Amino acid sequence: MKKVATRFAPSPTGPLHIGGVRTALFNWLYAKNQKGEFYLRVEDTDKERSKEEYKNQIIKSLKWIGINYDGEEYIQSKKIQDHIKVANELLKSGHAYKCYCSSEEIEEQKKRAKQKKIPYIYDRKWRDKKESEAPKDTKPVIRFKSKIDGTSILKDLVQGDVEIDNNTIEDFIILRNDGTPTYNLSASVDDHQMNMTHIIRGDDHKINTFKQIQIYQAMKWDLPSFAHIPLIHTIDGKKLSKRDKASTLDDYSKIGIMPDALRNYLLRLGWSYKDKEIFTLDESVKYFNLEGIGKSPSKLDMNRILSMNEHYIKNINEKDLFVQFSDYCKIFKKVISNDKSEKIKNSLTFLKNKAKTLEDIFNNGQYIIQEDVNFNKDDLKLIDNKAKKVISEFKKELMKIDNLSREILEPIINNLIKTNDTNFKGVGQPLRIALTGSKFGPGIYDIIISLGKEDVTKRLNNKIFT
Repeated sequence: MKKVATRFAPSPTGPLHIGGVRTALFNWLYAKNQKGEFYLRVEDTDKERSKEEYKNQIIKSLKWIGINYDGEEYIQSKKIQDHIKVANELLKSGHAYKCYCSSEEIEEQKKRAKQKKIPYIYDRKWRDKKESEAPKDTKPVIRFKSKIDGTSILKDLVQGDVEIDNNTIEDFIILRNDGTPTYNLSASVDDHQMNMTHIIRGDDHKINTFKQIQIYQAMKWDLPSFAHIPLIHTIDGKKLSKRDKASTLDDYSKIGIMPDALRNYLLRLGWSYKDKEIFTLDESVKYFNLEGIGKSPSKLDMNRILSMNEHYIKNINEKDLFVQFSDYCKIFKKVISNDKSEKIKNSLTFLKNKAKTLEDIFNNGQYIIQEDVNFNKDDLKLIDNKAKKVISEFKKELMKIDNLSREILEPIINNLIKTNDTNFKGVGQPLRIALTGSKFGPGIYDIIISLGKEDVTKRLNNKIFT
């Protein structure tokens, strides 16, 4: 039995789509579950749209979410001559033929099909014609001679048996009139040369699969197994496209979704194992199978992604959380100075409490990160003479202590409540505004301890409060 080999084959024409990430994840997990290998093939034959920056971005994105491929990436454009060679072999064996139809003829056929409200299928005009009848001034395309009679059955590992009438598959082009190969030819040759045992991809590829199977059969190659995954839809049931908000992996990393959380969510998007929801990386590999993939499209739910991310933020080791937070800030926000970083690290226990994303932690910790307090104008109006008195008295008490802790601060706050004939809000709110710029935020004890005596004193000395 062959060693299992799977691949992910994106085109570097844009950022990595979230649907592509799930496809890559399923391929990777299946290979690892079966003690096999997983490869990355970059399908860069679209020279106009393919860009090196997108290729690098795809590689970086896969690494970010924890998907590592075996060996070097397979670059499709370097294998063009192999594709052309196979096209000529198919031509020689009678499984393909030269088609001399002009672009005007093809357009006319398409127009007639549209008028009749039927799918366009090339009329096979040149399938049985002699080359001696060919016009001298027309460069031909090479078309594969598809089966006409009977039906074909695809034994799909997810969808089950899928049957199709052979006459619905046109004689598709395998080599354009400029000599370049088309997708179905290139993908077939590459999958064969890469010794792929399993092709796992979106179910929008099913018609391509039937075409590629015919190429395999014509070349007398061993067929791989095929599995077609239902597509991802938006929450309102529409097919998810690159135009949709939050459709690429970058969209999620930018708002502070953690890689483990997103990977866990995508794993569960259309796949299940008993009633288990949270999977470690090792558990994902251990339990993943094709039998657990559903046959219906899955809906991308941003609320569930945020909920999953919140779970990871709450439960991850704080040391690891800080590393991810720091990396996130470096890429998407700003580099935080060492002294501020240390304060953030020591404050993560409460900064993460109301956070669903790394961006939330950044926003919650702004009062620590910023050098100068950015005051909310409306909140600043709450600082009346009584509030200034509270601030002044707290500042005096602060000078008397060296170590900041809740045990030390609580009696001071309680005494201020009593001597100023107010309540906890009457003391906490003015101090919170003075220290953070806003009446909203973490608990006052957490704020004071996280800032430290020096920063607290500096902020309370602001002329606004004197």
